[in-house]
Amino acid sequence: MSDLYNGPYDQLEEQMRLTIEGIKERQEWDLVNSKKFGLLHSADPAMRLSTRYGAPTPDDLDELLAQVWKKPAFLLAHPRAIAAFERECTWRGVPPDTTSLFGTPMITWRGIPLVPCDKLEIGKTSRNQSGQQFGTTNILLLRVGEAEQGVVGLHQTGIPGEIMPSLSARLMATDSMGVASYLLSLYSSCAVLTDDAVGVLENVEVAYYHDYDHRNPSGFEDGLGI
Repeated sequence: MSDLYNGPYDQLEEQMRLTIEGIKERQEWDLVNSKKFGLLHSADPAMRLSTRYGAPTPDDLDELLAQVWKKPAFLLAHPRAIAAFERECTWRGVPPDTTSLFGTPMITWRGIPLVPCDKLEIGKTSRNQSGQQFGTTNILLLRVGEAEQGVVGLHQTGIPGEIMPSLSARLMATDSMGVASYLLSLYSSCAVLTDDAVGVLENVEVAYYHDYDHRNPSGFEDGLGI
């Protein structure tokens, strides 16, 4: 009822804004996880590899870069996976560089930024033989753009009631109490133009922490409880 509840904020505008934010969050989840077009399910089996020890090491990311070696754009990872990678870099004494992307500082590896994305879900946690809790996720490496034969976003523009590209808002009805109902629709998808445009690092352990008081550089496997 925007004619009654419109101060100090416009009710319709604020409800639209919050609903659109929720739709955008769902769009991001679908782009990563949808079984129909999501990046995780679109990756070619030959472009998938597993971590050597569980925790994401510089060697693992180098192997991933060897998969998508033609103009890789960025790595996509859960914030906890990025933190786990930073711990492995610290353990080895090779801290990654930092760059600014969209006004936000982000770490890079071999010049490729690691972009945080919480839509890359972390699996259920469990405990290893040492009693340490852990859970696994994935890290994606993407080449993007039609000109590079990479990953491209797909949109439907020019739709009725369009308020921004591919997003429409249409008034459906107003009931006897004066409450208006709107239908918000977002049309989007993505496509992987060539098989080598997406690489996936699987089985990424996010909750391993090194014991610096008992560092054993020659026995890294022992430190992981393997």
